[in-house]
Amino acid sequence: MKSTEKVPPLSETVDPLVTGGTRGGRLPDGAAGGPLDTLTPADAARRTGFALGLPARAPLLPRAAWLALCALSAAVAVGVPFCALLVPEGHALHLSAYGMTLAGKLLCYALGALALDLVWGYCGILSLGHGLFFALGGYAMGMYLMRAIGHEGKYQSDLPDFMVFLDWHALPWFWRGTEHIAYALLLVVLVPAAVAWLFGFFAFRSRVKGVYLSIITQAMTFAAMLLFYRNETGFGGNNGFTDFKRIAGWPVTAAGTRTALLLLTFATLIAAFILTRWIITSKLGRVVTAIRDGEARLMFVGYNPLPYKLFVWTFSAVLCGIAGALYVPQVGIINPGEMSPGNSIEMAIWVAIGGRGTLIGPIIGALAVNGAKSVFTAYFAEYWLFFLGAIFVLVPLLLPRGIVGIVADGLAWQRRRSQRGTALRGTERPQ
Repeated sequence: MKSTEKVPPLSETVDPLVTGGTRGGRLPDGAAGGPLDTLTPADAARRTGFALGLPARAPLLPRAAWLALCALSAAVAVGVPFCALLVPEGHALHLSAYGMTLAGKLLCYALGALALDLVWGYCGILSLGHGLFFALGGYAMGMYLMRAIGHEGKYQSDLPDFMVFLDWHALPWFWRGTEHIAYALLLVVLVPAAVAWLFGFFAFRSRVKGVYLSIITQAMTFAAMLLFYRNETGFGGNNGFTDFKRIAGWPVTAAGTRTALLLLTFATLIAAFILTRWIITSKLGRVVTAIRDGEARLMFVGYNPLPYKLFVWTFSAVLCGIAGALYVPQVGIINPGEMSPGNSIEMAIWVAIGGRGTLIGPIIGALAVNGAKSVFTAYFAEYWLFFLGAIFVLVPLLLPRGIVGIVADGLAWQRRRSQRGTALRGTERPQ
């Protein structure tokens, strides 16, 4: 017996996300073309700017978030110079050199965590080698700072002190031009970008993914660490670069310079947060998220994931390089230890604890974990690795969505409770 049930046309069954929220079978207003019945899925996706399962564009930031961001920026812009430069030493509100160094270091780590969240939280690529990009940016800035020492060094030579100690008589070719800060800033961007692009092109083109990609990134940063430990590579060996004197002509240890660097780091973090938020809410970002959720499905509707993955991977590496460049003048040292596999794993822990795929979560996670690290290493140094290992094991089991997930669940519960209370009061009849 034949079924009398009519099969609806494609225009009535297609996911509304394909048509930008419409089920009528026509493309959204302003889009050229006819009914979706006459289009292939790939053509429909290209014309509407959506792919199957691609979410609608979210606002850049809610109004409340903009207000909070502006208030925080104003408080930092006014409070940091006031507490560091105007409040006398010994006062409870005075921001000491140690406090500014610690705050700057935490903000740099937060920027690195934000960069990792872009590739792991939104593209699904777990990198265990982002410490390499952080260190490459730091070394690029460190080369400039070493050249800026000039004759103020121990040996009063035009060469950096470690080169004089190793009995070198000329700068290596890759050091040329590093006496100019503009050239050094260019290296901060280009070196991590070039390394990331080359690695990503061959890895993503070969469809390497999952745990295999994570292991390869870990091996890459470990190999680079061993290379930089060698004196003959020209990067200071295991001692790295230190004893910096000036940056852009200003004493690097002066209170005013430290204040400016801290404010610059904070401004860079805010700008990076807004930029990454803009990226993930754009069509490019929604495609990247679709790669995470179903790369095969995305390829089926006509997208090539390679350029999207390459862009996000390279951009994330550049952010890490900038974080490393801001880290070096504030902390005062850069050595191959920054490339250690443990540092890259810690970055993944920051993202997991804060809540990956949220942008704000990794920032919170980096600040929380490294704040705890400062306390543990000061009072319970021998227990820090045990604490870190416990976090690495327990967080995925007990807090899969991280700190931000807990807060979001709490707010949602409070909202549901409030709505139930309002509904109950609305059903009560007046006496």
